[in-house]
Amino acid sequence: MVRTLRITGFSVAGRPISTPTTKFGGQPVWLAGPQWPISAAWDRPMRFVGQIELGPVLGAVGHGRVAYVFVTHADHEEDFFDPDVVDPDGGENAVIVQPGGDCAGPVRPLTTGPGLYGVDGSQVEFTVDLLPADEPGPMTDEELEALPSADRDRYHVELIDGDKIGGTPLFFQGDEWPDGGPWRLLLQLDSNWAPFHLNLGSSPRLFAFVSEDGAQGRLLVQDS
Repeated sequence: MVRTLRITGFSVAGRPISTPTTKFGGQPVWLAGPQWPISAAWDRPMRFVGQIELGPVLGAVGHGRVAYVFVTHADHEEDFFDPDVVDPDGGENAVIVQPGGDCAGPVRPLTTGPGLYGVDGSQVEFTVDLLPADEPGPMTDEELEALPSADRDRYHVELIDGDKIGGTPLFFQGDEWPDGGPWRLLLQLDSNWAPFHLNLGSSPRLFAFVSEDGAQGRLLVQDS
């Protein structure tokens, strides 16, 4: 079994969060010096999605570490979308781990930058309501096909679906683990249903990963 924290709700932060706790939006609370990732194609700061404490994901290896999630993303009412945002090696997304993590792309020591916004363009920041749960580990497509239909549906819909931190990824376009690794799931998020505007495609699911040694992260998007 794999431990997960299911995201059961988002709560608006009453004031800016200044501690390195799990949150979405606002500004990153860096543990070390700022490492704001820069879009490879557009030379602009990526948008900060959120930060996630790594202890619940990696256990002792993650204690005292935080992963920061970024994507290349338009400003409010800007007609802009980079399709490479779905690619873990496309230079248009990043997962920065501190302290001591490696970063695959260019960064700048920016203390503030673009954050999440709502449908009206206003900046937003959320804490998350988390429910601990255990779920089965990953299964290959061949293993899933060998299951009875009812068991396969239960695995998908009841056991590993939904927004969560840690756990088993529910890929819907085949297994798509990033190169390298081995990886642990950091975040699974159906961004169209989140209480903030995050355009990653028509029906996208965001997957962020962290290496088992806590040294690096990757992000990809599957879109139907």
